[in-house]
Amino acid sequence: MRMLRVGLIGYGFSGATFHAPFLQVLESFEIAKVLSSNPEKVQEDLGNVEVVSDIQNILDDSTIELVVITTPNTLHFDMAKKSLLAGKHVVIEKPMVNTVEEAEQLVKLAREKNRMLSVYQNRRWDNDFLTIKHLINEDVLGEIHTYEAHFDRYRPNVQNRWREQVGAGSGILYDLGSHLIDQALHLFGVPQFVQADIMNQRDNAVTDDYFHVVLGYDSMRVILHAGSIVPANDLKYIVHGEKGSFMKYGLDSQEEALKAGKKPIGEVWGLDDPVHYGVLTLENQGNPLSQRMKTIPGSYLTYYQKVYDHIVHGEDSPVTAEEGLMTIKLIELAKESSLQKRAIYL
Repeated sequence: MRMLRVGLIGYGFSGATFHAPFLQVLESFEIAKVLSSNPEKVQEDLGNVEVVSDIQNILDDSTIELVVITTPNTLHFDMAKKSLLAGKHVVIEKPMVNTVEEAEQLVKLAREKNRMLSVYQNRRWDNDFLTIKHLINEDVLGEIHTYEAHFDRYRPNVQNRWREQVGAGSGILYDLGSHLIDQALHLFGVPQFVQADIMNQRDNAVTDDYFHVVLGYDSMRVILHAGSIVPANDLKYIVHGEKGSFMKYGLDSQEEALKAGKKPIGEVWGLDDPVHYGVLTLENQGNPLSQRMKTIPGSYLTYYQKVYDHIVHGEDSPVTAEEGLMTIKLIELAKESSLQKRAIYL
């Protein structure tokens, strides 16, 4: 089996929690070098891996084929560009970059260099989203008319984190909105219009911490919502179709398991707590029937399995650069819509 040697750029929360554990358990990958200012933490987690302080040390290593970028958004464009120019395949943590212009440049460069450029949209492999995707693909709900997705939190106090400070790519729309927008695009494609309300809702907030985005598709409306002052934040999805409805509460279990240091393997990985199983209601000649539906197990591991299959076997990329570009485009249009207080048509 061909092994892909990886250069991991950054070892903060994202690199340590959402990337390294999967690269470790998959035998097809080897973490060759890590760019980090905290070598003790890296080697405590990953063993005697080489830790470097300059990205060029990774880019000049001809044995490294894949670069995984997990740094703050402001560094994504420059690091991805350098990596592609060095002939590396690239995975970028979401959001891809901060502007459409940057995304377009990277898409063009990846094509010219014939290298993979993929965005780590792991929430496509949340257990709840996989379940909804199954219901839609199998036409269980019929033609969808309303799709509503939430990513709410209760964080009433502004924290001293870069995502909550003034700067390019900060704020909840880039952070959580990129997940919800990518999921909607994955299910339904490009909308006809975007209408959004984005605001700083908390005291002393200097960047957006609330959004309500509506994507218009003929007779269907996609509603994407996130807030930071939501004590009851378990609601995730409401989907209504001509044949039935599906409602889902509770967050996918994988993030909490990863934060607890659990390895992403085994039969129980990605399973949902039965108390959070969604409720499927099907129309029955005016007497709707409701039942709990077992959630399909989540699997962020699938993303990296698909990265390997794309690079080595030429199969489809798990998330293409073009899809990443469209997510950034919709973020920009949502911001424009909110400022102008009107729908923006694509």
